[in-house]
Amino acid sequence: MMGTHAGGVTIRTAPSRELAAAIAEFGEPRGYVATASIGIPPRRAVEALRADLDAWARADRDPQGYDPVIERTRASYARLVGVDPGRVAIGSQTSVQASVVAASVPAGAEVLIAERDFSSLIAPFAERPGANVRAVALEALADSITDDTFLVVFSLVQSATGVVADAAAIREAAARHGALTFCDTTQATGVLPVSAGDFDITVCHAYKWLCSPRGVSFLTVGEATDALLRPVQGGWYAGQEVWQSCYGHDITLAADARRFDVSPAWQAWIGAEQSIGLFAELDIAEVWERAAGLGELLCAELGLPSQRQAIVSWPDPDGEQLAAMAAAGIRISGRAGRARASFHLWNTQEDVEAIVRAVHGVRARA
Repeated sequence: MMGTHAGGVTIRTAPSRELAAAIAEFGEPRGYVATASIGIPPRRAVEALRADLDAWARADRDPQGYDPVIERTRASYARLVGVDPGRVAIGSQTSVQASVVAASVPAGAEVLIAERDFSSLIAPFAERPGANVRAVALEALADSITDDTFLVVFSLVQSATGVVADAAAIREAAARHGALTFCDTTQATGVLPVSAGDFDITVCHAYKWLCSPRGVSFLTVGEATDALLRPVQGGWYAGQEVWQSCYGHDITLAADARRFDVSPAWQAWIGAEQSIGLFAELDIAEVWERAAGLGELLCAELGLPSQRQAIVSWPDPDGEQLAAMAAAGIRISGRAGRARASFHLWNTQEDVEAIVRAVHGVRARA
């Protein structure tokens, strides 16, 4: 069912049966519009984590018992982003996995990055000795790729503003000039359809839109980068036979992307299995339609330019609007002198209305 609201904005008012069931897993978190900072867990993840903690407290847990959980989670993530599980490496942080990519950049090679992108993605390249890092505005990224560009690094959705990169144009320009692409999908996967195979490398931390515990991240490695990346952080969990790889320097690393695995924070993966499994069963295009529709409704109500994004930000240099929203019980974040609302599958028009009341109250006083 569709509904038309202020400014002629049309949003879906009735979710599909599958999406409705998923929404019910999150209870009634009215006023929570801070997913771009930290997601909230579905009921099934909370229950699994509690059960695991109870088992741990009973001394009824062992490290090997977590391996099947991790492999099921890897498979769910692979299905979600449309790649083979053998192309997916597990990690703990975006910056750690981005550092593996940065360490593999040849000396003197040009790395083209988007200005003001998230630091965990771009700082490893800035710190790479010998790398030639060039920063341009996101909207100029595709046009700035040249035959000298070795790697293009960008976030699919910008953290501070929610702007969605023109990935198709970037991919086309990169292919034309023989450059590789490295895309951070942390602010996209789970709310915006993502095809990791469209890029040579992707990274994603799951604690935001995938509603997982912090400490669960993924790296996907395409065919063109198989020979490029070096497993500089390789450890026992990157071995072909994990539990025969605990000692010595002569272990055999996995032949697929598992050679980039980092030993897991076990409890975090218990929750991640449930959360990522939930999103892997959804039509993410429907999630985006719902979330971006609410973002567009907020833009119309606040008189902001049309953005059609799940993340909507607007100037709030003194933080007065953020303070008013917090006083009204709205959980929202502020970044780079802007208020930032981020809508996910559990949000409704009520959340938009609450933001509008608080912001209009500040504007009226001003």
